[in-house]
Amino acid sequence: MPCYSRVKEFDRKHKGRLVDVLYEINEKAIKLENQGKKIVKLNLGDPDLETPREIIEAAYEAMKKGKTKYSSAYGEKSLREKIAEYHGVSADNVVITPGSKWGVFAAMYLLLKNGGNVIIPTPYWTAYELTAKTLGAETRLVKTELASKWKIDFEALERLIDAQTRMIILNNPNNPTSKVMDAEDMDRVVQIANERKITVLSDEVYADISFVKTKSILDYEGNHVMISGFSKMFTMTGWRIGYVIAGKELIDKIGKLNQITITNVPVFIQDAALTALGMHDKLTSEIKKVYQRRAKLASQILSEAKLEFTE
Repeated sequence: MPCYSRVKEFDRKHKGRLVDVLYEINEKAIKLENQGKKIVKLNLGDPDLETPREIIEAAYEAMKKGKTKYSSAYGEKSLREKIAEYHGVSADNVVITPGSKWGVFAAMYLLLKNGGNVIIPTPYWTAYELTAKTLGAETRLVKTELASKWKIDFEALERLIDAQTRMIILNNPNNPTSKVMDAEDMDRVVQIANERKITVLSDEVYADISFVKTKSILDYEGNHVMISGFSKMFTMTGWRIGYVIAGKELIDKIGKLNQITITNVPVFIQDAALTALGMHDKLTSEIKKVYQRRAKLASQILSEAKLEFTE
């Protein structure tokens, strides 16, 4: 099979750097599973908990009612309105995406100019850097450390900012550290961004299962972007449904990007997500109880092993 010249050029340019190690490991794990081997995966945020039965039944009922056709690239009106109500925004500021990961990609694709740079605190979810590199943007990393409980060094952050800085990415709570930014640090990041007209992209997909209250980028003024989804809060990882909340101009552009790429998120999946949101407190409470028990046990084991960690 011939290899097109642009593919070769792309490969030469990136020299194999656009490989997501987490998913390469996952592919190997899947191959072993296909051989009948039992694998415990610690590489992805894909819990062993099943999607709640009520959500599965909602999708099934929607399919039986014929909700298997094309739909709006922006998402079903009922789901957008429910998400808007939950977050206290307008439905015009919400677009549905096939997973929060696509939301991250779409927002970065539309906001990062080639030659610009994006600032990411470490450690970070691999998709941020890989997406930036795919788009031709430079990544600048702000190192955070266990000793400081993963707090951002703001002097280091400000040193990285220049006229080409387009975006600061926050993941709150953080994957992989579980760090929740305190209000003071969040305030300072947004202040710096607003003063320099930089967009903050805040990935808040873990917020609804956080053990402590989190601050959202939606609490602030400015042209910022909030990403979230249903994978973590309702253990719907394989369903691939998320959403972006942002200014109407960006939302309109993401909707148009959906039109020429993914068309729309399946309506029966959106119906299931709508049911999940209607049972939000009950379902997330049950899921958090399981995680809290596991976190307590993990904390005990790590303490007994005299290993350093943050809770």
